[in-house]
Amino acid sequence: MAQDLTGKVIALIATDGFEDSELTEPKNAVEDAGAEVTVISDHTGVITGEDGTEITVDFTIEDIEPSDYDGLLLPGGVGNPDVLRQNEIVIDFVREFVESGKPVAAICHAPWLLVEAGVVKGRTLTSWPSLKTDIVNAGGNWVDEPVVTDNGLVTSRKPDDIPDFSAKAIEEFAEGTHPKGEV
Repeated sequence: MAQDLTGKVIALIATDGFEDSELTEPKNAVEDAGAEVTVISDHTGVITGEDGTEITVDFTIEDIEPSDYDGLLLPGGVGNPDVLRQNEIVIDFVREFVESGKPVAAICHAPWLLVEAGVVKGRTLTSWPSLKTDIVNAGGNWVDEPVVTDNGLVTSRKPDDIPDFSAKAIEEFAEGTHPKGEV
């Protein structure tokens, strides 16, 4: 991956029940490109993935501001975004981040957070297939492709898409803030 993210700080929001590979592989790729990745959760300590991977939390969602970050990474798993979409502080953070034009990368079930934040209307994205109805009902255009980018919003469907997802996320993080279009 040729993009250099040196000096960029990327927020990664997750909680227990994340899909292990959807957190670790993009996180490692973004760090390998030079960015600092901050793990943010709804609680302190450690978060545990579906397959047992443990990740240390750097900050809780209450302790951070979107303005402190250059990009946002949202891993999937079923339980992780399902819990987070019920947390108003997380949803406000995601909404503010998307509305700021900063790049956001969400994979698998993570677009639930985008739906809950009300930021998919008029946007084209992908996700795990079971989210299609939620995205369409929220005014988004769902497509079945490995990776979709819409004005700085990067989405992918599943773990098999991680290489394409990570590469596109890095590209968008390197580009930085995108013009605010109709959301």
